[in-house]
Amino acid sequence: MRFTVLTLFPEFFAGPLTCAQIARAREAGLIDFDLVNPRDFSTGRHQHVDDRPYGGGPGMVMSPEPLAAALRSVAKPGRRLVLAPSGRPLTQAFARELALEPALTLVCGRYEGIDERLLEAEGLESVCVGEAVLNGGEAAALCLIEAVARLVPGFMGKEESGDAESFSDGLLEHPHYTRPEVYLERQVPEVLRGGSHAAIARWRREASLKRTLERRPELLREAPLDGGDLNFLRGLSRPATLGRSLFLCLLHHPVLDKAGKTSTVSLTNLDIHDMCRVSRTYELGGVLLATPLDDQRELGQRLLDHWTEGAGGRANPDRAQALRLGRMVTGLDEAVSWLTGETGLAPKIVATCARTGYRPARGRKERMIAFTPPAVVRGWLEESPVLLVLGTSHGLAPEILERADAIVTPVRGFSAYNHLPVRSAAAILVDRLLGDAG
Repeated sequence: MRFTVLTLFPEFFAGPLTCAQIARAREAGLIDFDLVNPRDFSTGRHQHVDDRPYGGGPGMVMSPEPLAAALRSVAKPGRRLVLAPSGRPLTQAFARELALEPALTLVCGRYEGIDERLLEAEGLESVCVGEAVLNGGEAAALCLIEAVARLVPGFMGKEESGDAESFSDGLLEHPHYTRPEVYLERQVPEVLRGGSHAAIARWRREASLKRTLERRPELLREAPLDGGDLNFLRGLSRPATLGRSLFLCLLHHPVLDKAGKTSTVSLTNLDIHDMCRVSRTYELGGVLLATPLDDQRELGQRLLDHWTEGAGGRANPDRAQALRLGRMVTGLDEAVSWLTGETGLAPKIVATCARTGYRPARGRKERMIAFTPPAVVRGWLEESPVLLVLGTSHGLAPEILERADAIVTPVRGFSAYNHLPVRSAAAILVDRLLGDAG
């Protein structure tokens, strides 16, 4: 495989491309490199390769002409990539895809970036190696080169080495051990010294699962798992989850009706059951069911009692576990007061809203909502309780939105149709906040 790198600083690659396995692979003819400097193709007197950005702002932008000429100088460019934070993430699967190419051309940006017209005209693919800002594309190009080159047949000697590494099967790799058998009073796991290949394989799989759950739980969503893997993960002892700090509050007043007027609606059996079951599944702190109507609270309490203390709970213990998380309250004030008393901390109030704006209770002009992403709310859960407030009917009234510390990003914010039942929205939002990491 041939790598051609377009860079303003070819000296950046002098060391990394001439040592260790890459050097040996070059000597063996498995890979080769060409370094092309776009500055050599500048037609200006001072060989400028950048200029001020249109629209103003700090920094400079790489000009399209020198880069275009440098690209045209590559006889066999193969697949052409530009290293950019806005690109496709470099994953192990993507690296395997690129390793099948006979040639790759990598364009390293600098300054504030590259003129977008060049990327469009040349059809360059953008690739991102991580969610951190670098001085330029050179370090990112090295990451891509190492990830791809080591998958070229013959590079690693034993080809199976590439099949038993972190991310190869969607998981982090298991721990490794070598001699001595005891180091600083820590011993090599007995199973690795036992000689049973089946037992060692299972230990490695379980160690990989455990490490992934602890360090990168989001990877488990995409990893191929079997029933044995799930049973192992379920059996792991885990610390208190973030879900313990998350409480749901389902408001039946004040909410909006179809005409956009503030109203009060009746509670429903399905909402109570499903939101309690979601809360039990994700190990939440509880569900506060708020209505100012006395008869509605009495009805809700009879329903909860039936499934927790009565015949329903005796017949269905699983449902009883879920419904024990439910509690009737008069409104948001009582929900906040109860939660503060239970936890010793005033909760962050996080509202939900499918609309992009609302008209304040006292005001004629519509106010656009500044939505807060789930990751921010997840961070709050590490420090304090969070009350996730959902509205029945056509959503929460403006006075509730104005009280909130944040309004979480809608479930289908980019869709023109955004009318999920509240219990469905609750399940999706809880999963986005917690998932299996919760």
